[in-house]
Amino acid sequence: MNVELVSIVMPVYNQADHIGAVFEEYLPRLGRLRMPYELLPVVNGPRTDRSLEICREFSGRYPAIRTLCVDEGGWGRAVRHGLTQARGDLLCYTNTARTTGNDLLLMITYGAIHPDCVIKANRKIRESKLRRLGSLLYNLECRALFDLAYWDINGTPKVFSRSMTPLLHMGSNDDLIDLEFNVLCKREGYQVLEVPILSSSRRSGKSTTGLQSAIRMYRGAMKLRRSFR
Repeated sequence: MNVELVSIVMPVYNQADHIGAVFEEYLPRLGRLRMPYELLPVVNGPRTDRSLEICREFSGRYPAIRTLCVDEGGWGRAVRHGLTQARGDLLCYTNTARTTGNDLLLMITYGAIHPDCVIKANRKIRESKLRRLGSLLYNLECRALFDLAYWDINGTPKVFSRSMTPLLHMGSNDDLIDLEFNVLCKREGYQVLEVPILSSSRRSGKSTTGLQSAIRMYRGAMKLRRSFR
């Protein structure tokens, strides 16, 4: 695939303590792509730190960074807004707290080589037993409800071609956007390549995925299932 531009959507929510380090790690790695790219940090939700100011500072220094802003919170809302503003023909969205520069480079390279496929991460290592259990339950629930063959529903980066139009019109504003993404891939018949990711480090904070969040997302998954009928 002759990629004219890669767009990387990066939701940012109160990440002033590490978002600058993310840019400093990503920029030299992405320079190895030998193809044009843009980084789209989407600062969303109530702003209680300097995330927006830091992103704008980097935008002023690096033309490849284009800072976006959404007043309301929500992982899905930030992803959707970023995709609407993306200019690339190869699209990606990712969780910057978990994605290393090397992992991002790997996934985008796969996407450029396999433009007819969706590329998604399958993280093999979790931080704690509770995290692993919560993730396992949620993934089993999603596989059962939607007859999905994929593991690690929430795994990012996710990379896909702009020609896969339904993925540009997702409707979830919260964590369920990743499940919606996978369901749409199955419904549209897209071939999905799951790439094992072994890195387990987290830049800041703690994961919110556990038993309680698994139950909350399970209820949301049931609602999403009804909407796809």
